[in-house]
Amino acid sequence: MAKPHILVFPYPAQGHLLPLLDFTHQLALRAFPITIIVTPKNLPTLHPLLSTHPTTIQTLLLPFPSHPTLPRGVENVQDLGQLGNSPVVAALSKLQDPIIQWFKSHPSPPVAIISDFFLGWTLRISRHLGIPRIAFYSSGALLTSITNICWKNIEDIRDRRVVEFSDIPGAPLFKHEHLPAMFLKYKESEPDWEIVKEGYLSNMASWGCVFNSFHDLEGPYLDYLRKTLGHRRVFAVGPLSLLGPDNGAGRGNPNNEANSDVLNWLNGCPDGSVLYVCFGSQKLLKREQMEALASGLERSEARFIWVVKPGTTQQMEEGHGVVPDGFEDRVKGRGFVIKGWAPQVAILSHRAVAGFLSHCGWNSVLEAIVAGVMILGWPMDADQFVNAKLLVEDKGVAVRVCEGADSVPDPDNLGQVIRMSIGVDRPEKERAKQLRREAQKCVSSEGRSSKEFDDLVESLTQLDVLESSRLEI
Repeated sequence: MAKPHILVFPYPAQGHLLPLLDFTHQLALRAFPITIIVTPKNLPTLHPLLSTHPTTIQTLLLPFPSHPTLPRGVENVQDLGQLGNSPVVAALSKLQDPIIQWFKSHPSPPVAIISDFFLGWTLRISRHLGIPRIAFYSSGALLTSITNICWKNIEDIRDRRVVEFSDIPGAPLFKHEHLPAMFLKYKESEPDWEIVKEGYLSNMASWGCVFNSFHDLEGPYLDYLRKTLGHRRVFAVGPLSLLGPDNGAGRGNPNNEANSDVLNWLNGCPDGSVLYVCFGSQKLLKREQMEALASGLERSEARFIWVVKPGTTQQMEEGHGVVPDGFEDRVKGRGFVIKGWAPQVAILSHRAVAGFLSHCGWNSVLEAIVAGVMILGWPMDADQFVNAKLLVEDKGVAVRVCEGADSVPDPDNLGQVIRMSIGVDRPEKERAKQLRREAQKCVSSEGRSSKEFDDLVESLTQLDVLESSRLEI
């Protein structure tokens, strides 16, 4: 039986885009004809996938719509930071009419739309065309459970200093400032933010949803979503980094010379002796944070790799993202500083790496889990406080070292935590290794994630353009 045509719409931010491309790769392996909506400057990110599936995957290349608050030529949130999300979502919503026109002129149009959860407005397109829309979550099920409650109860939650989510398994409790950032930034009646709000509510009304997560990590929260959404079309198919064309190893902007330098340095380190430090592609530490972190690393006496995001000239003049003078000389031999992009997957999976000092972004969380290393969590923004709660309190594979975007850790305490985490056998390390084994089992041919992917494939295969919205698994 020939597979039906699927339309895929990623959100242009690396943490969203890459997992959906890994997912699309898996669909292509199962012979689905696929069209990916992309704007010109994001097209290069698709090249590895397109070269792997030259006949199965096509692109619908559309110009990035203008927006009054977006700089001309910017098409990816990586160039904007977190504050760029609402205008990017609003700008992309202007693609509704071009997508509908393309669909109506296509000789074999798609039977379903799979779009990022930031693009919930695409439910309008699916309803107009009479096909199902599936929300793809590059984040976790606990976060989604919390987010859904927040958006359905804005007035009740916005004035609380502490919020208890009593309906969610474990009744998690969060300070107001630790709730998901998109909810906290919401500004009522502003057009861009109303599109964002509509999108989140539309996610809950969509035909189904796919998570880059797995049952052994978030089973209770996945079951909770199936219950509250009123259907079982909640598919946990991760960790998707284990299923990409190259297991995630070649992502980003690989510099072979820089890669070999850091990997050669790791080769000379004893097993389980190195801490990897990285805060993602968007977070730039302030001068005081850089100095405290550098001092903590120095006092820890541990081996480490520190990835430093470079700032603009003005930001660096203000001390943002600047490694303190003399630091690299003082730690020469036991410390390796990378300024710019780093081969994170390859570093985390190296035998010498024992821990990951991280902001707890979801992709970094999954990459640490796949590598079997414990996390030293410093959540700062977005989904990170929720993810840290999952890692520290639910799974016991992490410890908190600091909290908040503006917090400055005490160097003595930080150095001690690093020293005790890297140099000592801890229960978090053993639990991290166990969680790695569970993740690998989930994506094996008989694993839970593989079976849920098969269920999704079966559902997509059976879709009929006119009857799809009524089909159940």
